[in-house]
Formats: sequence, structure tokens, C-alpha cells
Amino acid sequence: MNWVLAVTMVFCSINVLTSCSNSDNNATPDTTPLTEWQAGKTVSAEAVTAYGGIDKCFAADPIPDGVWQRMQGKTYKENPYIGRDDLRHVRALHWDYDNKMHIGEMVCNKQIADCVAGILRQLFDAKYPIQRMLLPDVYDADDETQMRDNNSSCFCYRNIAGSTNLSKHARGLAIDINTLYNPYYKVREDGTLFIQPATAEAYCNRDWDFPYKIDHDDLCFKLFTEAGFDWGGDWTTRKDYQHFELIE
Repeated sequence: MNWVLAVTMVFCSINVLTSCSNSDNNATPDTTPLTEWQAGKTVSAEAVTAYGGIDKCFAADPIPDGVWQRMQGKTYKENPYIGRDDLRHVRALHWDYDNKMHIGEMVCNKQIADCVAGILRQLFDAKYPIQRMLLPDVYDADDETQMRDNNSSCFCYRNIAGSTNLSKHARGLAIDINTLYNPYYKVREDGTLFIQPATAEAYCNRDWDFPYKIDHDDLCFKLFTEAGFDWGGDWTTRKDYQHFELIE
């Protein structure tokens, strides 16, 4: 190979690399997961900026038609107590231990929706880890299934576990956070434990440290209780470490 050809090939290689580099730097961030609000997706800081900034990613709005359709026969069932106008769709970003921004959503009672959006923003600003924030309809509104998946959620028209009484989730006035690691449990009359999710027995023991654990030193506990919510971890006849409900 003569020196002229060699020099030409080097310059061509540099031009190709420069072109690729410039192309990457000028690439438009994909904001589709945000414009379509695809909960469960991760997004980059560049995409959030292109979407309109962090503030735009936290809101409590009337239930969109698409969300309402997804809820039918799952988290929402016809009832005389609560309807579409009583509920709000909360949009939020959240961090996880992977150090990525995740898209989340909840349906809450309009009475607490703005407050919940504000708390989720404070948790986001503190990089508080929440693994998943999907509507329970993704799990066909099966509470055991979503808790095993460590999902955080609010509204679901259902009874209290093991009871015929409506849960505060049925009114959208209770929030469950990082549910696998903060289980519900109570001691039955025969001395055995009833645990939800059933896979969370190890996390009923609160004397050791593990990811996503909620206790009195936890930021999630502090923000919700300061906002007027009761924490199920303080209950005496049973424990519900994931659970925050509005004190009425």
C-alpha cells in the first residue's frame, strides 16, 4: 500500500468517526414513553428535558379515557360509593436502585391526589427507591400478584384482606409502597401467620436491614405521616408495613 492511499484511508476513518459522534450528540431524545405515559418504562434526563422538564412529569388529572377503560372490571367495579369523577390519575417519575428514572402512575381519590403527587415528587428528588408503580389492572387487580412483584399502587375497589368490609383502597384513600418488602401480616387464632404476599415471610422480621424497608426512620414514612396518613406498621392487632391511609 502506498503512502497516499494509507493517508487517505486514515482521513476517511476520522471523518466517519466524527460523523457518527456528531450524529449521536445531535440525536433527538425519544420522548414517546412520556408523551404516551408508558408506566414501567425508563427515561433519560435528556428525554425528560425534551418533554418539558421534571415539573411536567408530576401531576394529578381527571382519569383519561384509556386509563378508565383499562380499569373496568378490574380495579373499578360498578358501586354506589365512588365513581370516575371522585378519582384522579397521578403521574410521577421514580428512581430505583438501578439509578434510572422510571415512569409511574397511580389512581387516587381526588381528595388526596395532589398531596400524593407532591409526596412522590419529594421522594423522587431524594432518589428514594420505588421498584414499580403500575396500575393494579396490569395484574388483573389481583393484590397477591402485584405485591409479589413489589408494585406500589393506590386505588382498587376491593375488601380488606380476610374481611367483608371495604378497604380504604376501594375509595382511593390508601397507598401501598414497595409491597413485597413491606408485607401485611397477622397472627391467626391458631397461632399461624397470615402473610400477604405469601412470599414475604422473611420481611415480616423487621430486625434486619434489607432493600426497600419502611420504618420510622424512612423518608416515605415521614412524608406520609406528616401529611396526615396513618401507617399500618404502627398497628397493634396486625401489621401492614406497606400501607399508608388517610386519617379521617
